[in-house]
Amino acid sequence: MKHLWRYHKDALAIGLGLFFINVGILHFTDAEWFTPIVPDILPFSAEFWVIISGIPEVLCGVGLIIPRTRIIAGKATVALLIVLYWANLNMWFNNISLDGITLSFWGHILRGLAQLGMIAIAAYLAEWIPEYGSK
Repeated sequence: MKHLWRYHKDALAIGLGLFFINVGILHFTDAEWFTPIVPDILPFSAEFWVIISGIPEVLCGVGLIIPRTRIIAGKATVALLIVLYWANLNMWFNNISLDGITLSFWGHILRGLAQLGMIAIAAYLAEWIPEYGSK
């Protein structure tokens, strides 16, 4: 079991990295899906912000997967997740639906917890959170 535990960071990094690459690519291939949650206060079009935010998502995902860039990518991913949560808050406060689905209060809470979980994983990969058993 200890042998498998040695690869847990790789598994976390690959999982989170692939998730970010996938979502980042969706920003280019299905930008209109994301546009409703872009805050109106931002200058330029919602499509502009969707495309622009897809770039660092793909870059962070790739950076997490590559061991040499994992620490800096973890830090960048934490920052990205904090900045992009603004769109999720906009979705919640303005009761915006995606694909005709409006999240309930608990749906938004679960989405926020998922965001916090991803922040925690990225912070761990950035070595801001020490490994269990390390001193």
